[in-house]
Amino acid sequence: MRILFIGDVVGKPGREAVRALLPGLKKDLSPDIVIANGENSAGGLGVTKDTATELLDSGVDALTLGNHVFAKKDVYTFLDDEPRVVRPANYPAGCPGRGWAIYKDSCGRRVGVINLCGRVFMNEHFDDPFRMADRILKELSEQTRVILVDFHAEVTSEKGAMAWYLDGRVTAVIGTHTHVPTADERVLPEGTACISDVGMTGPENSVLGVKKELIIQKFLSQMPSKFEVADGPVALCAVLVEADPSTGRASGIRRIRANHPTGVGP
Repeated sequence: MRILFIGDVVGKPGREAVRALLPGLKKDLSPDIVIANGENSAGGLGVTKDTATELLDSGVDALTLGNHVFAKKDVYTFLDDEPRVVRPANYPAGCPGRGWAIYKDSCGRRVGVINLCGRVFMNEHFDDPFRMADRILKELSEQTRVILVDFHAEVTSEKGAMAWYLDGRVTAVIGTHTHVPTADERVLPEGTACISDVGMTGPENSVLGVKKELIIQKFLSQMPSKFEVADGPVALCAVLVEADPSTGRASGIRRIRANHPTGVGP
């Protein structure tokens, strides 16, 4: 089984790159299921029904989110109604949406997807992601052996700890949020593939997807600044995880990068 996971999609440039590049990636890589993180898909901050639907219509099978999931109020009802979208499971009880779900790949095999947020240097008061993973796996592991975790977190130490904590219990722990791809992809001894951060799908000539001039000025002046998504060429960053569907153990993980010369705005 092959799982393609696409890193944080930033604004309209990122969405356009997914629409343009995903068909070719599917042809070349033959993934059985495609998952993407869409929490920055609406103007670089949050997600809306329209931006999520655009990504799903572009060939993404399931979307994960992150700490900006509730930035746009019009997404609240959508999160309850759309089963192909999951938000971090360790938000307090009562928040809209779901934190994990089971999907079927192109061969009809079950794939569990869990979304979690880290707590180190994050602004939200999230529940403990480690114990939340334990609670979810008590139910989810009885239904499928193939389980992917999107761990949306700031620091590599927390991401690494989560990967080791879940080694042998999930197929992959994929780090998102920091928008910079790391070179530490590997399969742990008990069969869990991991990477600290898959990177973003957004404008290359930017600072984490934001217009570089705005970020530079913010550092120079220390004054608040409204962030705007940059334009120009886009890099799509992803990972391809290969796994045995009968055991859930990963056999490989590799970084994927594709480029799109888009010039669309945010």
